[in-house]
Amino acid sequence: MDLQLGSRGSRLALWQARWVADRLRAAGHAVEIEIIRTRGDRLENVPLTSSGTKGLFIKEIEEALLDGRIHAAVHSLKDLPSELASGLTLAAVPEREDPRDALVSKDALSLYQLPRRARIGTGSLRRQSQLRALRPDLEFVALRGNVDTRLTKLERGDCDALVLAAAGLNRLGYGGRATQYFLEAEICPAVGQGALAIEVRSSDRETQTTVAALDSAPSRQAVRAERAVLAALGGGCQLPLAAHGVVENGVLHLHAVIAAADGSRVLRAAASGSPTGPEALGQQVAEELTRQGARAFL
Repeated sequence: MDLQLGSRGSRLALWQARWVADRLRAAGHAVEIEIIRTRGDRLENVPLTSSGTKGLFIKEIEEALLDGRIHAAVHSLKDLPSELASGLTLAAVPEREDPRDALVSKDALSLYQLPRRARIGTGSLRRQSQLRALRPDLEFVALRGNVDTRLTKLERGDCDALVLAAAGLNRLGYGGRATQYFLEAEICPAVGQGALAIEVRSSDRETQTTVAALDSAPSRQAVRAERAVLAALGGGCQLPLAAHGVVENGVLHLHAVIAAADGSRVLRAAASGSPTGPEALGQQVAEELTRQGARAFL
């Protein structure tokens, strides 16, 4: 089959698209990648919290998919809203990379070694709220841009440390730059962090069947549970909400966190169950967070 994949143009996005393309080519398919610039790319210097985040990094790619210009879209799964656009389906979730958040500091210091009022480069409310719970004295710099740009800003002194997704660092060969990987109990990852999403038209059965060969059932089940928490709480990707699922020995374990913006209160909920019912598990965890008062933070 001849396939046209749509992707953003950043180095990380293209790494991800090429990873998918290489595996499809190995299966005998001809694959080309079309770079599509999104609104999120055009608003690189605008803080995410003020730019309106729904579909920020995917809308134009999904439009190309619906128009038939491309057969499939490759996204970072954490960029997908909890409900997909009508006419589109999540056809495959390949095996997940490291879902954790990582600290990168100029002097190889851990979070707890950084000086008082250290400046942390991140525009993520999820990260900020959990970091404030650990270190209320920290200050935050809302950095945007790709991984290379953020590392450059760190080196020139715009901040004292960055918090980035470990998956992005690993995929770009920067894993050695991480000075600390956060435990789930310290900073719970974003919904879908470290996972890729291959999105296809619902009516395109041939492409769905083709890319399904790249699907990892445990990864898909984990992110379905995480996304169910997000959907149940009516959230978007810029809420101080985090969730991480993992399938171990045939059991799906799910942990979710929602925190006050100032870190003064952190709510946690967890549950385990069958991986064949990830949405039910996500709903259960969301209901527990709601019982604890999660709505006050949304």
